[in-house]
Amino acid sequence: MTEHAMNPDEPLKENTQGMLRIFVYGTLKRGFWNHDRFCRGVLDIREAVVRGRLYEMQSGIPVLQVPDGDVLAHGTSDVSADVATQARLSEQLASYSEPALDSATTGDWSPVYGELLTFNDPETRLPAIDRLEGFRPGGPSLYRRVLVPIRSHRAVFPVWLHVVGDRWRGSFKELTGGIWR
Repeated sequence: MTEHAMNPDEPLKENTQGMLRIFVYGTLKRGFWNHDRFCRGVLDIREAVVRGRLYEMQSGIPVLQVPDGDVLAHGTSDVSADVATQARLSEQLASYSEPALDSATTGDWSPVYGELLTFNDPETRLPAIDRLEGFRPGGPSLYRRVLVPIRSHRAVFPVWLHVVGDRWRGSFKELTGGIWR
């Protein structure tokens, strides 16, 4: 399979239980050092936006916070169940209004820009990315994996992404433009 970005006006294929969608905002984006290693074989890449706060650690790596109220589910060690949850919530989120997503970007939350990646091999892909991000369900984690609504080209989707976990301490520089590098 070759990596490519689809026509943004072409709708995404229905999210079946064999499909995994992830929002990336740092080193997994195209052109960065972890993309080739972890995202080879991606089916689709689209620009996307999520509501949150983006920070950069002293090491230069980004971390993201999202509003607790936007979290639709928490990642587990059961990849099949997590992909099924994403597929089920895709149907429910179809009625989620785009203005509702936009309206909560005021105040402390703002748009964070990244890429929506679609894969058809979640059983191998998700555990590898979870390891990269230091996500350990049920234990202390560098990042947590959560399912939140993201917007991509006038459509809203439930997408897994990694947000700041319980092991982050210290101060971070806020990236007020919502884009890392």
